[in-house]
Amino acid sequence: MAEAVVGVLIGKLSAALAKEAVTYGTSLLGKKASALKDLFGEIRKAEAELEIMKAYLRDSEKYKDANETTDIFVRRIRDLAFRIEDVVDEFTYRLEDCKHGGFAAKIKKRIKHAMIWRRLALKLRTINAELEDAARKRERYAMPGVLERYAGGSGHHAGSANQTLSFAREEDLVGIEDNVVKLTQCLVGDLEGRSNKIATVLGMGGVGKTTLVDHVYKIVKADFDTAAWVTVSKSYQVEDLLTKIAREFGVSIDARNMEIRSLVEVIRIYLEGKRYILILDDVWEKDVWINIMDVFPSNGISRIVLTSRKHEVASLATSDCEIKLEPLREDHSWDLFCKLAFRNSVDKRFPSELQYLAVKFLQKCEGLPIAIACIGRLLSCKPTTYSAWKNVYADLELQSSKNVIPGVDVILKVSLDDLPFELKNCFLHCAIFPEDYEMKRRRLIRHWITAGFIKEKENQTMEEVAEGCLNELVNRSLLQVVKKNGFGRVKCCRMHDTVRHLALDRAEKECFGKVYEGSRTFSVDGTRRLSIQSSNIEPLSQSGATNFRAIHVFTSYIDTDLLRSILASSNLLSTLDLQGTQLKMLPDEVFSLFNLQFLGLRNTGIKILPEEVGRLQNLVVLDALGTCLLYLPKNVAKLKKLRFLYACAVLIEGNLRRYDGVKVPRGIRNLTRLHALQNVKASLETLCDVAALTELRTFAVCDVSPEHSLNLCSAILNMSHLVHLSITASNENNVLPMEALRLPKTLSIVELEGQLEKKRMTQILSSWSHLHNLTRLSLISSKLDEESFSCFTVLHNLCFLDLSKAYDGKKLEFCALSFPRVRQLRVCDAPQLNQVKIEEGALENLVELVFSDCPELNSLPDGIEYLTTLEELRLLDIAEELIEKLRKEWGCYYPSGASQTLCSYCKGREAELYCKTVANVSDLEMLFGRLWSHCQECQGSLHQDLLCTSRDCAIFYRRRKAQKDMAEARLQLDRWDF
Repeated sequence: MAEAVVGVLIGKLSAALAKEAVTYGTSLLGKKASALKDLFGEIRKAEAELEIMKAYLRDSEKYKDANETTDIFVRRIRDLAFRIEDVVDEFTYRLEDCKHGGFAAKIKKRIKHAMIWRRLALKLRTINAELEDAARKRERYAMPGVLERYAGGSGHHAGSANQTLSFAREEDLVGIEDNVVKLTQCLVGDLEGRSNKIATVLGMGGVGKTTLVDHVYKIVKADFDTAAWVTVSKSYQVEDLLTKIAREFGVSIDARNMEIRSLVEVIRIYLEGKRYILILDDVWEKDVWINIMDVFPSNGISRIVLTSRKHEVASLATSDCEIKLEPLREDHSWDLFCKLAFRNSVDKRFPSELQYLAVKFLQKCEGLPIAIACIGRLLSCKPTTYSAWKNVYADLELQSSKNVIPGVDVILKVSLDDLPFELKNCFLHCAIFPEDYEMKRRRLIRHWITAGFIKEKENQTMEEVAEGCLNELVNRSLLQVVKKNGFGRVKCCRMHDTVRHLALDRAEKECFGKVYEGSRTFSVDGTRRLSIQSSNIEPLSQSGATNFRAIHVFTSYIDTDLLRSILASSNLLSTLDLQGTQLKMLPDEVFSLFNLQFLGLRNTGIKILPEEVGRLQNLVVLDALGTCLLYLPKNVAKLKKLRFLYACAVLIEGNLRRYDGVKVPRGIRNLTRLHALQNVKASLETLCDVAALTELRTFAVCDVSPEHSLNLCSAILNMSHLVHLSITASNENNVLPMEALRLPKTLSIVELEGQLEKKRMTQILSSWSHLHNLTRLSLISSKLDEESFSCFTVLHNLCFLDLSKAYDGKKLEFCALSFPRVRQLRVCDAPQLNQVKIEEGALENLVELVFSDCPELNSLPDGIEYLTTLEELRLLDIAEELIEKLRKEWGCYYPSGASQTLCSYCKGREAELYCKTVANVSDLEMLFGRLWSHCQECQGSLHQDLLCTSRDCAIFYRRRKAQKDMAEARLQLDRWDF
């Protein structure tokens, strides 16, 4: 990965040289000017040499394991690059330090720093000499023909970073049919006859254990009252595992304030008398099940499925319920390989000249599905020519010659080496997250940008380039998609544990980063990035000076005093991500980190940011969403490099939690590089300042009142790049100033909370006619009626429409051809709505339809039979009359008294009706159903079977009252996390 290191370093050298003109533009003492001149001269010399080195490393690094001379040289260049980076970062650090303090202190620092510049220049001169010496030795000892033999092996990547994302598809599942039948039989074959069963799926990493179980799980889980899927960490803790299990079953708990004995009792009570299935994926030790087996009650019907690489775990299986997965047969391997390697081919034809190489590739894969998938998708991004495939095979053959990484690691390593250098750093960065961690797209992108991994390209912002990198890693099967948003973009992803093992091994060897899990013998060893995954950081605090550039904390508790000593020895830090920790105050040492670019405080207990934050002049991301901050200090306005500024306050009102904006200081107008600003409290002064932020892509403002109308309109008029806009009125009775608002044509998402002037809706919507990119509209407390809502039908490009407390009419009509692209429609809190009419041709692409908290809605939408694309219909807290009608019309038979069954603790019986179908809604034939009463007060719940008639439908009842407010608060925070 030396090429990736050098690539980032060249960017830093360029930035350092850019400071030259600025530095010499100020009055300098003669000695200082001379010292700086020498230093900049050495920086230019290093930059020129490294540009040449990068080109060489691009071709040679992948062969270092096959040629010891190349291996030594690559490691040497990486070490020298790190030393150059230390010099440049110290230079930046000292230069920023000169700017702080009074006049006398600054003069004193300038004199002192003249000596530092000379020292750094001398150090860099020595490194440059070593670079030249290394280059000479490379020529002296290089083996002729090694690189030439494989020239072009890393040829141009034909795929696009914006291709359709690759994730497991039903048509890509081959060779598992028999095991699907066997596992399904184990789980539901005699569901009523045998109370408890354990099924195990055994096999090596990458053989398809999770794929098989996931496929069967989707088929059978509807036969159970409740289901949970938990991936078990290799270094699991019993309490953490039980907490995960409880949450996956839907048991609401406060794990921080609950002893393990209480946690066990809650789970046991919840599962008693129920039919449930639990998947424990990737179990490494037999004790995982032995330590928790007594938690589960014996008076229900349970199915436990364990996947593992170890035979001792598989031995836990009930008779005839152990499945051992073997590598795919030759025919199945060929089938899978062809599907993946030619997935982008129009005619799916297999060129005869490639068959020989295909056989050779499959011999290397040895029937391992993950290896076949990895190499197949790699080839799908290459030209279907003999020379292109031969180059890939040459790479693979070279890696295998020394058998450095056996088995699947060989295949994965080839995919890794095929990555462009900017993707290599992004890939290794993903390995520092905990095992099975769900990484959010936005968080990854911000990390990559601030780490210097991403460079702007023509006509693309850094965010767009970074998202392209993420898509490319997914396309290459190096990351797995966990969830996509409504627009088909990756929302969060994870790294397969086999891939992560390879990435972590590479990251440690290359000094890219290490994971600390509490070992008392942990060695820093010059690593650049530290991932803290243990609350016991005492050994780290005693490690002395470090070269850390990034510290990521993945534990809820961290000792502030011990953290101080780590930060004090890491003064060149550029990333500090403390998201999710219970930190209430930042250590003072943070504000001496002049190179800091990313400060992550999301979901912490931080109450105050001191004025010293203004010293962090290089800060690019300040993320304080979900904290206790009510205002930002005035010195935030000095952070002129800020690109993302996120802050919202958590307000506790009784048992409820809501999120509110924060006050921002005057002078916010100086932050002209901002791309995201949320969520700010409106004031005349703030909105006047915001008008200067013309680069904003995301803007969220709350507490807007009529007096702010003119300033708000002026501010948004200047935001010509705005994509996401959220405006919240100061109270539900205030009318939002939409008539005078001129929205930029770039807008894609608009969220409005507050009244809209119904008499002016025609004029307002006509002024939106240029918003061709507007795909999502969320209206809250808008108080629309039949006439005013009809005006919105002019928004032909909408894909998502949410109406929450937004509709006050009794009848809701969708005329023919209205909302032709809407895929998701939600109508919530419409107290008077009692009739919905859908004309033929309306909502012709609707996939999900939700009516929630509509107590007068006593019939299904008239014309629902026209919604031929509908997959989900959700009816929550609707009229009891409609529930009874559905029971009768759809042939549902409820056990006597089931609808009146009360929780033994709080006697609650409020419910949710949920219907999901992939068929035409007018042709529903119900297959099964469930009664699920779930009490918020006590978390008690009751499941009973329904005898229904349906093909692809399920009915669920779920209590939801006070919990609904918490869910809305979480949704509000999620909306702000653009």
